[in-house]
Amino acid sequence: MRAVIIAVAAVMFLPVAAIAQISPGRLAQPHQSLEGPTNCARCHGASPSEMPKRCLACHREVAWLIARNRGVHARGADMANRSCGSCHPDHAGSAFEMVAWDAGGKNAFDHRKSGWQLAGKHRTIRCEECHQNQYRVSAGAALSPRKSSPGWMGLETDCASCHRRDDPHQNALGPNCQECHDAAGWAPAPAFDHAKSRYPLTGLHQDVACAQCHQSSPSDPVDASGQRIPRFRPLAHTECSNCHRDPHRGALSARCTSCHVTGGFDVIEKGAFDHSATRYPLQGKHRSARCDDCHGTAMARPRPTFAACANCHADAHAGEGTLAGAAADCAVCHRVEGFRPSTFTVARHAGTQFALAGKHLSVACGDCHTRAVPLGGKVTVTRLRLTSRTCADCHATPHGSQLPGTSCESCHGDAGWATMLYERALHAATALPLDGAHAAASCMSCHGTNRPGLPAIRAEAGAGSAEVVFRLSERTCAECHADPHRADSAGKAPVDCAACHTTRAFRESTVNVADHARFKFALDGAHRAVACAACHTGLTKRPGATPSSGPTLLHEAQPKTVPLRAVKGTSCAACHETPHDVQFETRMDGGRCDACHRTESFDTTPAFDHGRDSQYPLDGAHAGVSCDRCHRSETVGGVKRTRYRPLPHRCEDCHVAKPTRGGS
Repeated sequence: MRAVIIAVAAVMFLPVAAIAQISPGRLAQPHQSLEGPTNCARCHGASPSEMPKRCLACHREVAWLIARNRGVHARGADMANRSCGSCHPDHAGSAFEMVAWDAGGKNAFDHRKSGWQLAGKHRTIRCEECHQNQYRVSAGAALSPRKSSPGWMGLETDCASCHRRDDPHQNALGPNCQECHDAAGWAPAPAFDHAKSRYPLTGLHQDVACAQCHQSSPSDPVDASGQRIPRFRPLAHTECSNCHRDPHRGALSARCTSCHVTGGFDVIEKGAFDHSATRYPLQGKHRSARCDDCHGTAMARPRPTFAACANCHADAHAGEGTLAGAAADCAVCHRVEGFRPSTFTVARHAGTQFALAGKHLSVACGDCHTRAVPLGGKVTVTRLRLTSRTCADCHATPHGSQLPGTSCESCHGDAGWATMLYERALHAATALPLDGAHAAASCMSCHGTNRPGLPAIRAEAGAGSAEVVFRLSERTCAECHADPHRADSAGKAPVDCAACHTTRAFRESTVNVADHARFKFALDGAHRAVACAACHTGLTKRPGATPSSGPTLLHEAQPKTVPLRAVKGTSCAACHETPHDVQFETRMDGGRCDACHRTESFDTTPAFDHGRDSQYPLDGAHAGVSCDRCHRSETVGGVKRTRYRPLPHRCEDCHVAKPTRGGS
């Protein structure tokens, strides 16, 4: 400023005309191209207000910053009202520095005015270390006429604009250094959080030095000092084998995390361990077994023997589990899903000395193969080798002492006690062969101690717990069945039921028309079609009812007596009412029906002969006269009948004489 004042004072002593043509002083070196009195208007213009516009027309980098509200010239409330010369005076000589710094010079400049506060290590470095042409990378720097250092304009605020060449990450992590670092220094990186990276550090990885992972490859590049440049990305990390040698040499899964955790190789992640990758995949109940059960505490047995179940499990059968005399592994009969139920099937049981069939199929294995402590043993085992072969080996006889020496198999099978193998044909060898309805009767209806409808069997008969008596005293029908005809046989020897009935059913009787001739009334003619109950009225409970079908056993039989004798007699009149009233009572035969009629039908009289049996033989024209011309219907005592006798026999009784021609 002192030089400017001296220059101005020198000009004041010149004439006015000379002042108008002479500069107040030489321009600073950057403006040397504008030196000369003819170039004043290029900067000053016609008026003072034009000078800022003309300055910005040349200093386009300043205009570029102001347009973007960046830098010192765009900040501060008073900058818009100040002229360029207030901070950048000129005409003070070619060596004059055109920036009017505040007190303390450029090193005392408040960098906050530029919009970028100096912090950390940026506060201790000289201005020229940053304001170099190599760091002026913004678009505004290209507009600046100043090409030498230091250059105050053209720098950017991002780290990469200055530190790209010394980026230790070789641009692998992008230009935003502030995401991890601050201005205090490259290391450490206070803003970096490994937990937010693609590989959060857990377990022992938290204590590993960064260089062990990020400076581990001999192929990584080195810096000018020969130090290997850390590699941060890309860095393989999906599998443990990217960094760690496989101690299993490929025998197990390549995914170490299926067994191990970052807490240490000795720490096994039991829940995530895939046992199927080993030679012994876990199945069934083995899945719920604790690792220590097989491997011991702290993996004391890393490779336990597993060739056979007996390697881990005690023999529950005390050596009885054999096949063809050789010891069999548990897997022959059991599954890993559980020891029960056994896989020893019914079909396989057929290969033993006791094939299963019938009711034995539903018997639980443990009912026969019970648990016991072998002689001299201490552990309870399930017995497989049984000595039982017959029913009596397992079942007590329910028949008492009735059948000594008889095996159960003689009458029973595996289907159950109630299912008898004693065929009814074998019953023929007893005193009572089974046929007819007897063949359909249940065994207990006769042999049970509490026989419905029959007398109970005495307790001393030795029925046993089954309450069945085999040897019975009954032999005849009457010993079991009530006799409904007992009134007809009173005082006489009883008639065997089989004379008229069969074992198939009491009804109908086996007495047929031919058999009836044995009695006092042979059936012939229309009598052959008459129902038995029409004459033997005792066969019905009431008039018009069908023959009784009630029970016949002694305790269930109907108390009503059913007589068989025809109580009306054997004459026609005993059953049939005469339609002739008393017309024939005076006949010598007393008017017997069979004198004129036969049993085939009442409507015809094949036995009556008018010439033989009447007093008026039919001859001549009378032979062709119909019966009703002479035997007319009449009503006597309110009863309609046909009159047969007495009838007139004279001609004039029936014929009227015709008068003679001419009269008398």
